Amino acid sequence: MQHQHETIYELIRGFSEEQLRQRLQPGKWSAFEQLAHLVSYQPVFMQRLQIIHQENQPSFNRYVADHDPAFIACCKRSLQDLLDDLLARRSGITNYLMTLTEPAAGRTGHHPKYGSLTIVEWTEFFLLHEAHHLFSIFMLTRSTQPG
Repeated sequence: MQHQHETIYELIRGFSEEQLRQRLQPGKWSAFEQLAHLVSYQPVFMQRLQIIHQENQPSFNRYVADHDPAFIACCKRSLQDLLDDLLARRSGITNYLMTLTEPAAGRTGHHPKYGSLTIVEWTEFFLLHEAHHLFSIFMLTRSTQPG
């Protein structure tokens, strides 16, 4: 949680924002859009953690980035702004998780596909989801040359 997201700097090193914004496959996100998704999902994740902590077994709808106004707004921001936001929000999430007691970390929320998950399991899911998008950025940036 504390460092996985920092991989983004290595993955995009040498690429211009214009290059990162290019869609290499029609209908598929660019590396920039992958990053915008990671940034726009962090507040959603934090809100879900807080709801799980406060409510008894809440249920959540499936998150669809293409329908999220925050994702669409992130796609219009600058690369540096996204990177700064990624770091700031991650710090908040990490600090929040570090302050949870063991009983609080065991509280559950219902995912529409994966069922009842503890806060610890939601965090693992978040990290696996993020890793998937980091891998997508890796593949996209390795399919083109930095400029």
